[in-house]
Amino acid sequence: MAAEAWLTARPIAHRGLHDAAGGVIENSLSAAAGAIAGNFAIECDVQLSADEDAVVFHDFVLDRLTVESGRVDARKAAELAQIELKGASDRIPTLIGFLDAIGGRTPLVIEIKSRFDGDLRLAKRTAEILAGHKGQPIVLKSFDPVIVAALRELAPGFARGIVAMNEYNYGDYDRLSADEKHALANLLHFEESRPDFVSWKVADLPSAAPFLCRKALGLPLMSWTVRTPEDRARAAAHADQMVFEGFLP
Repeated sequence: MAAEAWLTARPIAHRGLHDAAGGVIENSLSAAAGAIAGNFAIECDVQLSADEDAVVFHDFVLDRLTVESGRVDARKAAELAQIELKGASDRIPTLIGFLDAIGGRTPLVIEIKSRFDGDLRLAKRTAEILAGHKGQPIVLKSFDPVIVAALRELAPGFARGIVAMNEYNYGDYDRLSADEKHALANLLHFEESRPDFVSWKVADLPSAAPFLCRKALGLPLMSWTVRTPEDRARAAAHADQMVFEGFLP
């Protein structure tokens, strides 16, 4: 399906409108409330719990953001919901709780995290949850083209996007071969994934693959993560909207 018109209508707060120094942690209900108050759309991440529920959290491990440590997928959702985020009163929300708190008041971009191992359990659970929220402004995205392709059947009522960049030199991608990284950076999976929009690393713009998707195919192009005036100028010149953090647009 075509990407929603709202996707380019307003800036998207990266993991909500968060400010760790002020006690508002990324992907928390407080960060979501801040984005709603500022009239921004929200981008959030989902991870899989031990009991195969979807929780709103970015990292694969708890250490950076919470008072606990260890893998997120080693804890059940109810246990994760009791874990304090560092320097805040918030806990880790389930996706259901997050959606209920937002209540359709602002658009939501949900990134499905992946270890690039073919595991579709998180995508399936996210789709199950969203089946009851078809009236809300929501789109889905992932760095993993296998997930983006699967969502075409799992969540047919929601637009799907691919998140990409020029170089996959982060630890999360160590398991990928050089050929696999090349395919991701050049969208060589496009025929299989068939995304409705593209989200590209702002520092890598302009680049051929996102340029062609935007100009030749008419796909909306998002830019992530915009943090500086230079980033913002680059996003304005080469993309249709920005995913931002650290300032108020």
